[in-house]
Amino acid sequence: MRVLKLTIEYDGTDLVGWQRQPEGISIQGLLEDALAAFEGGPVMVHGAGRTDAGVHALAQIASVALSAGHDANAIQRGLNAVLPPSVRVVSVEDAPSGFHARFDATGKIYEYRVVNAPFVSPFLVRYAWHVPQRLDVDAMRIAAGALVGRHDFAAFQGAGSDVRDTVRTIESIEWRGDVGALGNAAPLTVTITADGFLRHMVRSIVGTLVEVGAGRWPPGEVAAILASRDRSRVGRTAPPQGLFLVRVRY
Repeated sequence: MRVLKLTIEYDGTDLVGWQRQPEGISIQGLLEDALAAFEGGPVMVHGAGRTDAGVHALAQIASVALSAGHDANAIQRGLNAVLPPSVRVVSVEDAPSGFHARFDATGKIYEYRVVNAPFVSPFLVRYAWHVPQRLDVDAMRIAAGALVGRHDFAAFQGAGSDVRDTVRTIESIEWRGDVGALGNAAPLTVTITADGFLRHMVRSIVGTLVEVGAGRWPPGEVAAILASRDRSRVGRTAPPQGLFLVRVRY
């Protein structure tokens, strides 16, 4: 058996997320069905992160064990020939024996996009959260500083997770872009780099920071929410369409 490392990008708008589900189209299901043609039987594809329905990826990583001897480039071409246009395999590489896309990852980078303007372009609506109220980006930057470092992020974990260890290390949170007097048609983007993420963690953080930017909470409230470990105190969970998995580190 050989282990392949796949780099994939996808538009998650019409998909149920990474993980195969009883109903709906998943990235994992699409890849497993396509790779089965090379293997001549069922295969199991492991992803570095289980992105939710509607979430996108610029460089998701997957691993799969195959006995098929096809050239890696031929597998890439074959996969792209049968996958829907919303899912592309950027590269296929032979990986060291035992490589696992999820368990060998040492960190991830996510980006979230917010359109802070009176209206959102139809060419952005699938890929950003529209917040029409003018946001104080400086206040959001100050609030985000409380989350950098090693903390217990239980307050920012979405419901339905069975993860017991909720301690993670956020290396950086960087907002790019400014809001002009009449709003900014280009998205504001926040990039969060960490050694790992809890379920809905990025979207919960963004939703909370937007509460600060909208003036509903002072920047110092974020530190209090973090210390409380109380999920009920965070802001709304930002919608999925603004979230992109940018990079997985190994």
